[in-house]
Amino acid sequence: MKMPRKTVLIFLAATIVAGCGARDDDVTLTRIRNTGNGPDEFSIIPGKPLQAPEDMSALPVPTPGGSNRTDQNPLADGVAALGGNPAAVNAQAPAASNGALVNHANRYGGTPGIRQTLAQEDREIRRSYGRVNVLRILPGDDYVQAYRRDWLDAYAEERRLRRRGIVTPASPPPPEG
Repeated sequence: MKMPRKTVLIFLAATIVAGCGARDDDVTLTRIRNTGNGPDEFSIIPGKPLQAPEDMSALPVPTPGGSNRTDQNPLADGVAALGGNPAAVNAQAPAASNGALVNHANRYGGTPGIRQTLAQEDREIRRSYGRVNVLRILPGDDYVQAYRRDWLDAYAEERRLRRRGIVTPASPPPPEG
């Protein structure tokens, strides 16, 4: 039994339109997802072991919803393991001892609110890319496909700098072939 060509085209168009409507606004760019029914084993962080304090009167006042002494803080633990100050992780502003570094980094000026600006631009790129690649027919990671036009060609940049007389002693060797 043969279906009329017009019916097949209508079904095909309806399928494509239905597939386009299934996306939500937050388009994720990587394909690493927890698709199982169980917990994500990488999101579970066991608590630190309980310890009895030396002086019961020195215990802090409980704060409902606040942090706990047995809560893990992987970032601060990593800083401490590398010999740094774990309290610096929670600092809102750079330490005074880093004043020279901050001044050097800001020597050409800085943009206040740059993180919020970049986050908004990234959302727009992900949203626009998600509309284009609805069928996921392109190979590779979605992040790579979305940001490919923004990549820096290191060898072209090296040639440009050398033409201007800028020395690039730490540049990698040219690609083979």
